[in-house]
Amino acid sequence: MLPTASSRGWQRPSIYDVARHAGVSHMTVSRVLNDQPHIRETTRRHVLRAMDELNYTPSSIARALATGRPRRIGVLVDGPIENGPNRTLRALENAAREVGYAVSAFSSDDGGLSPAGSRVMELVTEGVDAVCVIAPRESSLDQLRQQTTGLPTIVIKAESDAAWHTVGVDQREGARLAVRHLIELGHRNIAHLAGPMDWFDARERAQGWREALAEAGLVEGLCLIEDWGSEYGFDVGRSHDLGEVTAVFAANDQIALGLIHGLHDRGIRVPHDISVVGFDDLSDARHFLPPLTTIRQDFAALGALALRRIVAAIEGEAVAGHDVIHPTLVVRGSTGPLVRG
Repeated sequence: MLPTASSRGWQRPSIYDVARHAGVSHMTVSRVLNDQPHIRETTRRHVLRAMDELNYTPSSIARALATGRPRRIGVLVDGPIENGPNRTLRALENAAREVGYAVSAFSSDDGGLSPAGSRVMELVTEGVDAVCVIAPRESSLDQLRQQTTGLPTIVIKAESDAAWHTVGVDQREGARLAVRHLIELGHRNIAHLAGPMDWFDARERAQGWREALAEAGLVEGLCLIEDWGSEYGFDVGRSHDLGEVTAVFAANDQIALGLIHGLHDRGIRVPHDISVVGFDDLSDARHFLPPLTTIRQDFAALGALALRRIVAAIEGEAVAGHDVIHPTLVVRGSTGPLVRG
């Protein structure tokens, strides 16, 4: 009697099930999966018929047996899992699954400098074909430069880096889009609530803010630097002296959410008194009160692009360089024209 979904429970047929059903070795099944030569045609047909009868779908494990590679990508998400890094990881996992790769992911701790290096070595000892680093901080990359894994390494960050192939969303361009939008609305005193400067993304967004102001002939206004959380924005909105500020570019949507809440508690209206722009376009950003104007990053495209570069590196193709995805401005109700007087 052939195994069925009900008799097997939740487990899907494996390469070993196919081998037993066909009366051959699992290596023979692997050779058929990999379409290798020197397999008798009768044996090939017998194995294929067994796959069909068992409703077998080749897995990454089967492909690993056929190719001698684990078909697994090690991913290090540097620091705590924030919205952007988490969405990038999910997009990478989806893209990898479509081409038969699995993903092993670790998140580095937020304290000290040692975790990043040890996490990479954990990935290597697990058995992976390549390493991908998402949302890196400068301190961690300094450590990674000292690691010799012998594996292709891709880093997802906006800045190019001579040590690795890099892919990323143009964070500086996104910041310029946000600030130019505010300038076009008539705002001249535009503050920035920045993320921690050890993060490359935070530095690029702050630099984009500066460049857009300089491009318009405006002086740099208030710039506060803290973490990525909404409490940071809330504390600024509730208690910080904003002076003549009429618009704020927040380094991410969580900061913007907290800022709007704090301003509301203080009786400052958004956007009538102060316009606010975020960054990331959270899935809930359109449901903020008011709906948040923000910078959208295409995380699905970023994950797919990173995966293509990783696979190319695994296959030995030249991939050194830097690939960029362009962000877009999404205008909603949290920004409006400067109200004079």
